[in-house]
Amino acid sequence: PLKESGERRVESGERRVERGKRRKTINNKTMKKILTLVLFATMMLATTVNAQVRFGVKGGLNVTDMSLSNDMFDASNRTGFFIGPTVKISLPLTGLGIDASALYDQRSTKLSLADDDDIYSETIKQKSIQIPVNLRYGVGLGSLASVFIFAGPQFGFNVGGDIDDIDWKWKNSALSVNVGLGATLLKNLQITANYNIACGTTGELSLSDAVGSVYDGFKGKSNSWQIAVGYYF
Repeated sequence: PLKESGERRVESGERRVERGKRRKTINNKTMKKILTLVLFATMMLATTVNAQVRFGVKGGLNVTDMSLSNDMFDASNRTGFFIGPTVKISLPLTGLGIDASALYDQRSTKLSLADDDDIYSETIKQKSIQIPVNLRYGVGLGSLASVFIFAGPQFGFNVGGDIDDIDWKWKNSALSVNVGLGATLLKNLQITANYNIACGTTGELSLSDAVGSVYDGFKGKSNSWQIAVGYYF
């Protein structure tokens, strides 16, 4: 009876793992479909309204602002970076436009746990491809400058990370939202600042093997402050 009970538990665990894998696959496929539709709609809009399209390159710094589902750990902000190609679509006479980019993004956070004798800490890094698609509204300040606000979704796809001593798992894909403002100088240079808000969990921590099952299953949500500079040709 004990052997049969153990076999049933193993089979139940395997079924749960398989269901989890299927859910992740469905979520990734759904997110890719949404991204494809958003990009297709953007290009169709640019074509039908005779918009001005300009290509460029964009890069900047981000400061990760991570929150955890349990306050036993502290998450300290760390600086990362992002860089990649970008496109700007300006609609004639309206002040409206759309910005889209494909960015290599690297973020990091330091997790620490204090006890009676020592302080345990670990820095975790995430490497991903981020695709922001923002709606922009701008006001001209003469022929040399303009200011604008923007907001829109950002689609992220995890491509790796540096994790040494803890069992931290990043989600394969994540959806977030950008809200920010910026300025365009001399028609070619663009400076922006924004806050990137994660829509749901971005990673999960498990320390059951290291310090006991009481720390198992922490969920993390990774927001980010971002400053960027873009140049359009």
